[in-house]
Amino acid sequence: MLGRVREAIRARHYSRRTEEAYVGWVRRYIAWSGRRHPRELGASDVRRFLSGLATERRVSASTQNQALSALLFLYGNVLGRPLPEVRGIVRAKRPHRVPVVLTRGEARAVIERIDGPARLVALLLYGAGLRLLEALTLRVKDIDFDQRRIVVRGGKGGKDRITVLPAAVVSPLRAHLARVHELHVRDLASGAGAVELPEAFSRKHTGAAREWRWQWIFPAARQYVHPITRERRRHHLHESAVQRAVKMAILAAGTTKRASCHTFRHSFATHLLEDGYDIRTVQELLGHRDVSTTMIYTHVLNRGGLGVMSPLDRPSGE
Repeated sequence: MLGRVREAIRARHYSRRTEEAYVGWVRRYIAWSGRRHPRELGASDVRRFLSGLATERRVSASTQNQALSALLFLYGNVLGRPLPEVRGIVRAKRPHRVPVVLTRGEARAVIERIDGPARLVALLLYGAGLRLLEALTLRVKDIDFDQRRIVVRGGKGGKDRITVLPAAVVSPLRAHLARVHELHVRDLASGAGAVELPEAFSRKHTGAAREWRWQWIFPAARQYVHPITRERRRHHLHESAVQRAVKMAILAAGTTKRASCHTFRHSFATHLLEDGYDIRTVQELLGHRDVSTTMIYTHVLNRGGLGVMSPLDRPSGE
């Protein structure tokens, strides 16, 4: 069953993360039912499973919605039995929170305390507004030094977009790519040097996996052997390596904010709005489908609550 779910997801070119999430929820659903086949279950069982996530496991609203999407996909696209509208689900409450944003000084203080490739990744998160996985999956061909831009391929929702390449990143990025190129040359000399490519492209251009332009900008330190082709390849740097480095830097910088890698992206958007860039430009750089998603950053601009002056701060004579 899980194999069929994976096949259906890959046939629709969903992301690997979506595949792992959906397969995980189908596995949990089957285990919850006492390992019964999903064909023996129906809308009432889906409703009880989802309601239990909210009432017993206290999951977030987004987690519950992801589980619902996975089960709708299972019944509609794998079993060929689309579920009717699942009514009566106890919904997890979706809190309305403003994003955590670092000041410009805080962002620089954190980045200064990061070493190695993770520091360059953090510079791109803050300087270009990239998501962590978008930065780690950049390839050499995605950087345009002449026009100072980054092409993000297959971002959230499978969309491509263009964002800015900060001038402050150009020099360290060139030096980093020189080291990566030396590593690639050594890999080629040892019979390795291949990277993973999109499936359709890899079938049409079998030699592209070893070309320099397709290499990861942030390759992993270790090689792995592909289970089918038996090629020795390099994956990109794992998210956990950067997350760990950023967490340690945040602690070392002494900030009390509940920050993470994604906080750099929030800070990028907020600081652009502070600098007077219009919200449509920021929306395009971030890759948001709807401008209402970008509007949340107008609530965290560094001007105090709602941009007003407290009466306590006015001179007594006014």
